[in-house]
Amino acid sequence: MNENLFALVLYANFVVFLILYSFVFQIRKMIGFQLGMNISVATGGLMGLTSGMLLIFLYPFHFTWITIISTLIGMLVGALFGALFDYQTMLTGLINGLMLGIMAPMLGSILTNQFLIMLVLEVLVCSIIIILVISIRRS
Repeated sequence: MNENLFALVLYANFVVFLILYSFVFQIRKMIGFQLGMNISVATGGLMGLTSGMLLIFLYPFHFTWITIISTLIGMLVGALFGALFDYQTMLTGLINGLMLGIMAPMLGSILTNQFLIMLVLEVLVCSIIIILVISIRRS
């Protein structure tokens, strides 16, 4: 039961970040570089964190591959969002995705109540995405 839920949440995170990317892509010229930096840091870090923790919940005995995959996902998402603005923002998103992608499987492997931490993590992800969308609309 939990495995299917974790996989569904991971898929939903990818879909939400894809929708957010298309939203930001359409109005990227109206967003300042400070907000662009915050967007790339938040998205790269959140995607690295959620993918790393959810993948380690799904496959707990494949620590090395999960760490590599979550690091690449965090770096890719941070770089893609940062590339919408400029190279410095891309580099910042890339590095933040790298750091959280490396740390997420370590954190996920020591947790005992996986459902609770997933619930709290998804509430944080949703609230940060809502704050980002509000900030983008006001810019």
